[in-house]
Amino acid sequence: MVLKEVFALEQIGFPILSLLLFLPVLVIILLHFTRTEKLVYPIALLGAVAELVLASILAFAFVPNVADVQFVEQLGPIPWLGVSYHLGVDGINILFVPVTALLTVLVVIYAEYAAKADARRYLMATLALHATMIGAFVSLDLVLFWIFFVLELVPSYYLITRWGTGANRERAAREYVTFMLAGSALMLAGIIALGVNAHAHAGEVSFDYVELLRAPVASELQTIVFFLMFFGFAVKAPVFPFHTWMPKVLEEGPVVGMSVFLVGLKLGTYGFIRFLIPLLPDAAHRWAWLMLSLGVAGMLYGAVIALVQTNLRRLLAFSSLSHMGVVMLGLFAFNHYGLQGGLLQMINLGITGAGLYFVAGFLYSRIGPPDLSAMGGLVERAPWLTAAYLIIALAGVGLPGTGGFNGEHLVMLGGLQVHWAIAVAAGVGTFLTACYFLWFFLQGFIGSPSAGLAPKLPDLRFRERLIGIALGFMIFWIGLDTIPFLRAMSGSLRAVEQMVGAR
Repeated sequence: MVLKEVFALEQIGFPILSLLLFLPVLVIILLHFTRTEKLVYPIALLGAVAELVLASILAFAFVPNVADVQFVEQLGPIPWLGVSYHLGVDGINILFVPVTALLTVLVVIYAEYAAKADARRYLMATLALHATMIGAFVSLDLVLFWIFFVLELVPSYYLITRWGTGANRERAAREYVTFMLAGSALMLAGIIALGVNAHAHAGEVSFDYVELLRAPVASELQTIVFFLMFFGFAVKAPVFPFHTWMPKVLEEGPVVGMSVFLVGLKLGTYGFIRFLIPLLPDAAHRWAWLMLSLGVAGMLYGAVIALVQTNLRRLLAFSSLSHMGVVMLGLFAFNHYGLQGGLLQMINLGITGAGLYFVAGFLYSRIGPPDLSAMGGLVERAPWLTAAYLIIALAGVGLPGTGGFNGEHLVMLGGLQVHWAIAVAAGVGTFLTACYFLWFFLQGFIGSPSAGLAPKLPDLRFRERLIGIALGFMIFWIGLDTIPFLRAMSGSLRAVEQMVGAR
């Protein structure tokens, strides 16, 4: 397959993706040399808002409903190594950039509550995490993508160990890094195999995504590379049964901050639709039954385990695993409805998953660990907080009018075209999601107050309300005006469908 590339200087006149990548780095340097503590938050917030403005310009200047790679920037490749500085966006990754920027703004807004001690380093680590995520989402060179994929571990480890809330946070951080490095090593082996295969086809090593699409891969090699890269992405997502690190990290790590990015930004499943399926279409089709099976297993397992959780943070960890199963069902249905639904659900999870972790942070600052044993009757004490949980949770359930409904509906339609059992499984997952989210709401917000709950509980403060309103706006925007989002991704997904769906 040949993808047309439109360079940034031709399309918008300046290297907008490089600005998005290096602006956070410049802010980090400025924060490092800032000695006045009162200036730390304004500088970080100004940098995050500027990043969101750039991301919004990128999204509105993007030409929808085409498969072209847009805003391309390229330097290299390095002779003999085949590695290049190659950035670009298309319908697959365009929406992840503004969502990442939005979440970073909200995390910085909340930082004054979340990190009262050593705020400078907290904000520097948060912006470093943001920069690595942006780099991974816009990279079109597989080695460059891998570098950002691994660099993400550095600020993540620091955030978990320094601002985690659990007694075993250092152990959880080590386990997270160990899992990610093991998966990354396998992924790198697969990437190198693709580069060597490109050399056999074109006479030179290349890790450029656009070039690799033109290099045919033998069926046997496709299967080997498919599973090498799959393990790396599956651990990151996480996909069942590679999820064991996640509940520990989300319970022991920071309530808000790194957890928001980890739950909200699905870099693992992005790797499936960005690299795994287009570059290895025969293997993806051959092993689709296994991917769908893992999706169903993870969806049901995560939902059932979430049903018995009394702690909101652990509930959200298993809920995230369950929703990853739904995304898998959409992506590996290999039809337009399924691919649209899977990708749209990834964007929705960026809002709802991260939003519920913000709610968990709101609760933690008021009652400690957000456990049902310390809750009950919050609707009377904190109506704004109650409304924030309910709206975001209903979007996670897939209430009509919210973004979650359209994503799950499309996944069901895509699954139905493959086999009715896939659509039924997705429906069961939605039903179980409603069970555990609404059960927690009834027990924690409507039920009788626990004995230790303070008679007066502060409701959401101004910054917290601002976060809730921003998330609610995005939820209803995606739910009520979905067509622009679908048009943005349609051209690229249609190209993927042509590569794989015909098989």
